[in-house]
Order: sequence, then C-alpha cells, then structure tokens
Amino acid sequence: MSEFSYVAITKEGKEKKGKLEASDETKVRVSLRGEGLIPITVTELNLLNKDINITIGSPVKVRELSVFCRQFQSILNAGVTVVNALDMLSTQTGNKIFQSAIKETKQSVERGETLAEAMRKSPKVFPSLLVNMVEAGEASGSLDKAFGRMALQFEKTAKLKALMKKAMIYPVMLLFVATAVLIIMSVVVVPQFAKMFTEMGSELPFITKFVMKLSDMIRFRWYFIAFIILIVVVGVKVFNTSEEGKLLFGKLKLKIPILGRLHVKSASANFARTLSTLIGSGISVTQALEITSRSMTNVLFQKVLEKTKEEAERGVSLSAPIAASGLFPLMVSQMLRIGEETGNIEGMLDKVAEYYEDEVEIATQSLSTSLEPIIIIVMAVIIGVIVMAIYMPMVSMYQGLDKL
Repeated sequence: MSEFSYVAITKEGKEKKGKLEASDETKVRVSLRGEGLIPITVTELNLLNKDINITIGSPVKVRELSVFCRQFQSILNAGVTVVNALDMLSTQTGNKIFQSAIKETKQSVERGETLAEAMRKSPKVFPSLLVNMVEAGEASGSLDKAFGRMALQFEKTAKLKALMKKAMIYPVMLLFVATAVLIIMSVVVVPQFAKMFTEMGSELPFITKFVMKLSDMIRFRWYFIAFIILIVVVGVKVFNTSEEGKLLFGKLKLKIPILGRLHVKSASANFARTLSTLIGSGISVTQALEITSRSMTNVLFQKVLEKTKEEAERGVSLSAPIAASGLFPLMVSQMLRIGEETGNIEGMLDKVAEYYEDEVEIATQSLSTSLEPIIIIVMAVIIGVIVMAIYMPMVSMYQGLDKL
C-alpha cells in the first residue's frame, strides 16, 4: 500500500486536500469519486515529498488520551453524534499529530466505517487497548461507558507514570551535580595543582597520578569519552530491540535493589487495571489477556500473560499460571482465584489494582529518601578521592621542608 496526496473539488465547488492509502493511483481516484469528489491531482508520496514527523516516544501522551476519552464520554452523553463529537474534539487539542488523527478518523466514519475501524488506522495515536474497548462499546451499545472506562484507565496510568518521574527527579539532579563537580574539579582545580606538583619533581602517590591522568583525559580527550558514551548508548538501544536484549533488561529491572520491587508493583497495578477494564466491557477473557500482555512494558510479564492466555483457552484457571510464574506477588494470584470462585473477577482485579496503585504511590514517595544517602555517599567518595590526591603530595612536601 502506498500513500497518495490529492486535490479534489467537492459538490459545492470547494477545493479539498487530503491523503489516502491505496495500491495505485486509479483506486484513489475511484475512491474519491465514490465520495462525490472530483479529483484534480493525485500524487504518490515518497521520501522527497512526504511530510516527515520526528517524534521521540509516543506522539500522544497518556494524559491527552485520558482527556480525549473523558470529553468524548461527556459529548456522547449530551446526545451528540459520533461524527460531530470527533469534529468538536479535533479542535480541543494543540497536538497536531493527535488533531490530524482525529480528523482522519472523522472522515473514515463519514464514509461508513465504524469508529473502531477508523481509529485502528492510526495505531501510533490510538492504542489497541482503546480501539478494542471502543469496538466492544459499539457492539454492546454502550460506547459512552467504554470511553468512561478508558478515561479512568488512562488517568490511572498517567498518575503512575507521573509518580515514577517525580521520584526520579531528585536523584537525577544529584547525579547531575556530582558529574558537574567532577568535571569542574578535573578541568579547573586539578590542573593548577598538577603544575605545582610537576615542578616539585618528587614522586607522586598513585592516587594523585590517577586523578591527574583522569583530568588530562577529560580536558584533552573529552571527544573520545563522548564517542564511547554514544557508542554504549546506541549499542544498548539496539540490543534492547532484540529478543535476547529484552529478556536481559527485563530480568535486570526485577533485580535492581528498591527499583525492582517498585517495577513489580507497577506491573501488577497495570495488569489488574487493564484486564479489569477489558473484562468489564464484555471482551472475552482470552482476548483481554492478549491485549493486556501487549500493554506490559517488561517482556517477562508479557510472556507470562501469553502463557496464561494459552492455558485459559484449554480451560485452566487464570490464577494457576499467574501463581506458577513467580513474577507477580502472591496476592495477585490469590485474589484472582477468589474472583474465579465467586464469579467476580472484575471486582477482584479492581481491588488488586487499587491496592498496588497505592503501593506504587507510597514506594515512589520513599524512593527519593532511599536513594538520597546513596548518591550523597557516591558524591562524597568522588570528591574525597580528588581532595586526597591533592592533599597527600602537599603533606609530603611540608614534611620534607620540616626536615631541612
């Protein structure tokens, strides 16, 4: 499939521009005529004439999706049609990519497609979780409730992400200060003393020689250090895209002290909230597990849920493979088992989600407190080594003067 840009004339005689995906130009023209448009020009887009949007990460933030869903629910409850709702919502966001996706979705709905089918054409904007929820809402006639559930889902997800970022701000700032202090002392302070020590001509301690060489490397070989760091970062990113890399980093995330437990709690909250939302909307358990597995950021949790889906298709309870995995806390499998026995899986998952969301909030609040002394100790060691490297030759020099 190729992408084409077109200029056409509407029935009212107005000019209309847009883009369409098709196998060839003829099908684009046929599609335009089917919509009552008269095509003037149709051009296939390539690397030279195609709009290039460079984005880091997802082009639409979770918070924007939560606002979109909440507004959509309110508009639908007011009796507004889906097409008019999309038209109104396209003007409510300042995100150009999001705005463009909503307009394209509106055009697809006007052509007779369902809202879910139209949203599925923009996978980078509308996640599969939202699309499947919309599809279930349309099938059951409760589209407004589906958007309400997704608004809550995205709000909870955004809150967890915000808490994680907030917890890391202070440690990152301390690391930045430590790095700045190291560079300043290596570039400004150490060279001044190094010149004096060289003129003395006496044998310098190993620690002083080490700091002086490190200072010279930072001053005169900084580009080499920057190149090495760049190679390492790129190498890690490339390796992380492989299956082996995903498994390795997935295991490392679980073994990091303090952060490992926080990662498990966050994954448990995400799993419970997502699965509860999907099951509550009438989506089958196996399909809900498949969608939930794709929402997990750690490949280890993804594999557990994929296996759970396979077991569920054979009639095995959900709690058994979850418990056997050893990844999720025991409470998750126990609450799932109770939900299965009472026929209230959704309610039990909601309780699990609320519990671990609270746990994540408490853990993130104490994370900065836990990391602060560690980072301060690291800073003290770095500065202490530099001070010792400067102080030890000076002591030797004063001792030599006393003997004269």
